[in-house]
Amino acid sequence: AFGFSANSQTAKEYFARGQAKVKLEDYRGAIDDFSRAIEIDPQIAENFEHRGTALSILGFHREAINDFNRCLELYPEASWVYSLRGMSKYDLDDYWGAIADFSEAIKLNPYDQDSYSQRGLCKHELQDFRGAISDFNKAIELNPNSHYDYFNRGSSKFQLRDNRGAIDDYNRAIEINPTAHWYYINRGLAKYRLKFLNEACLDWSKAGELGNATAYDLIRKHCN
Repeated sequence: AFGFSANSQTAKEYFARGQAKVKLEDYRGAIDDFSRAIEIDPQIAENFEHRGTALSILGFHREAINDFNRCLELYPEASWVYSLRGMSKYDLDDYWGAIADFSEAIKLNPYDQDSYSQRGLCKHELQDFRGAISDFNKAIELNPNSHYDYFNRGSSKFQLRDNRGAIDDYNRAIEINPTAHWYYINRGLAKYRLKFLNEACLDWSKAGELGNATAYDLIRKHCN
């Protein structure tokens, strides 16, 4: 854990107020407070971590990465900060850089389910579908109720034309979270490939009920 020095009480107060603003989703106000804490005591890694997180929430990913860099200079064992930096790199389409960060996070904490999941997404974007599946397997092993990982693994299987395997994963994702309309869209596509037209159309209809407008384009094209 991070710690504050004895002479940084004022910085600690700004940090605490910044945390309170984050809970209120006042991220700009939080950034101001974390910045003030950094001005007072620039040797506290936690201020950079939290300001970087607030910046990333607002979409300022390059600025966030700068803060995560500084945090890691001060506290290189902070595995979760590598993961945070990786997520900002992912949002900037720097998938190679993100993979490096998630790999470092996993090296420091082999039980970091989120980093396996995020690294899998990066590999999927780079069309390394088998590598992505391997990461999603590990993420599911660490958290068997992660519907995102079942869905993402199913999507990688779909890209490899393992349609039945994809359907199995989409089934599990839907069991855990039956209101995610994209899960029905994708399951319908896998069923359509297997020529299960009626089942595919019913999945797209369900997606439409849940608010997915794309579903009706698929229905008009394939079901009538």
